[in-house]
Amino acid sequence: MPFRPLTRLPITSTLIAALALSAPASQAHHAFGAEFDPNRPLILKGPITKVEWVNPHAWIHLEHTRDDGTKEQWMVEGGTPNTLLRRGLTKKTLQIGTVIVVDGYQSKDRSQRANGRDVTFTDGSKIFMGSSGTGAPKDGRDPTEQ
Repeated sequence: MPFRPLTRLPITSTLIAALALSAPASQAHHAFGAEFDPNRPLILKGPITKVEWVNPHAWIHLEHTRDDGTKEQWMVEGGTPNTLLRRGLTKKTLQIGTVIVVDGYQSKDRSQRANGRDVTFTDGSKIFMGSSGTGAPKDGRDPTEQ
């Protein structure tokens, strides 16, 4: 019996399937200006409550205590997990309970979400956690800025 190769899917079907599978990731990625307000800088301080190492942006959750003593849960967006790991933010440095200070910008909808630019630890060490090239303010914090 002669050898017959398996029938292949047409290229268009394969392309449509690939686009469908990649849609959630592409929709999740956004420009800074689409979601965050460059005129609303903020500083958040508190213990880390959760870290999400997801693409296209990692998220650090922390409990911030306001001046009046009330506590708020904030979600802070950073760069990609790979970028953060290369800068020194790892599962070891971002453990639950670690107290951090985040300089960033609040979301346009005024929810408790922010885009983080820097994270500072209690020992004074500071790491840039922002995502580059997304339209975030050129504030000198991004080491790749010219």
